[in-house]
Amino acid sequence: MASELPFNQLTDDSTGTGGVPEPRRTVDCAPQLPCLLLALTCTLLALAAGCTAPSGAAKAPATPPRTYTNPVYSGSMPDPSVIRFQGFYYAFGTTGNGRTPDGRIFTTLRSRDMVEWETLGGALVPPSPNGRVQYWAPEVTFSQGTFYLYYAMGGIETEKFELRVATSPRPEGPYVDTGHKLVDCESNRFTIDPFPLRDDDGQWYFFYARNFTNSAPGEHPGTAIVVDRLIDMTRLAGDCHVVLRARYDWTLYQANRRMDVYDATFDWHTIEGPCVVKHDGRYYCFYSGANYQTDRYGVDYVVADHPLGPYTDQGDHARVLHSVAGKVRGPGHHSIVPSPDGRAQYLVYHAWDPAMKVRWMCIDKLIWTPDGPRGEGPTWLPQPAP
Repeated sequence: MASELPFNQLTDDSTGTGGVPEPRRTVDCAPQLPCLLLALTCTLLALAAGCTAPSGAAKAPATPPRTYTNPVYSGSMPDPSVIRFQGFYYAFGTTGNGRTPDGRIFTTLRSRDMVEWETLGGALVPPSPNGRVQYWAPEVTFSQGTFYLYYAMGGIETEKFELRVATSPRPEGPYVDTGHKLVDCESNRFTIDPFPLRDDDGQWYFFYARNFTNSAPGEHPGTAIVVDRLIDMTRLAGDCHVVLRARYDWTLYQANRRMDVYDATFDWHTIEGPCVVKHDGRYYCFYSGANYQTDRYGVDYVVADHPLGPYTDQGDHARVLHSVAGKVRGPGHHSIVPSPDGRAQYLVYHAWDPAMKVRWMCIDKLIWTPDGPRGEGPTWLPQPAP
C-alpha cells in the first residue's frame, strides 16, 4: 500500500453561537493566493495517492519461484552425456542392445532449461546388423563444424568392448560410425566410457576406462581410468597415462570374482565414467566407483596440474555424490554443464528408480568448496530450478 501523504486542510472556523456575528473584515486577497495554491496542490496529491493504492487494495500474487524435482527424466537414461549448443541442451543415454523407436541407438533428449525434456529419438545409426551387440556410454562433443559421438561397442565376447566414434553435422544426429576404432596403447580387450577434453591450447585429450588385472601396494585389480592424446578426432597417439587405480575399499565391485577370460579370481574394483573439467587452472577428473547396482556406487574425483597427470587426492569415499538410504540409489556416471544463465554448474547423472528397473536422469548443482568439489545432492525434494 502507498504511504499516506501529510497535508493541511482549510476549514471554516465560524461556528453558530447564537450571538450577533462579527462583521467580516475586508482583506487584500493577494497574500492568500500562495496558501490557496498550496492547499490545492496537497489536496490533489492526496487524491492521487488514494486513487493509486486505495486502502485495503489486494496485492498482485507473487510469482512462485520455479522448481524441479528429480528425476527430470523418468525414462531409462543410463550414463547421460549432455552438451549445450545454441541455447539447447542435448542429452544422450545408453541403450545397451536395445533400439529407440526409430531403429537407432542411444536415447536422445533436448531441453532449454535442463528441467523439461523432449525425446528426439535415437542418435546413432546401428554400425552392426548383429542385434546382440551392446552399445554403452555415449559421449558427444563438437569440433570445427562437426559433432563427434564416442561410444563403447561389444559384449559378444566376455569382457570385450572397443571404443569407436561416429559423426554428424547436427547435435541430435543421426550419427554415422567413421569405421575407426580408438585403440588402447596396450591393446586392452576391455575399453569403455570415453571422454574427450579440449585444453586451452587446442590440444585434445581422451580419457577412458580399461581393465587392469595386476595388483600392487595401493592398487587393486579392476577397471580404472587412463588418458591419451588425440592426434585428430578419430585417432589416439598411443601414449596413454594412468589417471588412477582403485585404492580404497568403497570401490569394490565384487569380491572373489571369477573371470575365466583372465583365468583368475579377483577382488575386483571398478572406477569408471570419467568426466573432466578445468577449474582455477587445475584439471579435475570426476569418476564413478563401485558396483553400479549397489548403494556404494557414487562419484569422487582426482586432480592434476596437467591433463596427462599425475593425479592425486583420491577419496576414501564418494565425496561428490553418494546414495541416500531409502531415497536415492546408485547416483553416478554424470556430465557437468553450465546452467542456462551461465552462473552455476550442474551435475547430470543417473540413479535407480525404486524398483531398480531403469536408471533415471537427475540433476543437482555442483559447488566448489575449500575442500574440493561437492554435489548439492543427490536430491529427491523440490529444488530451485537452474
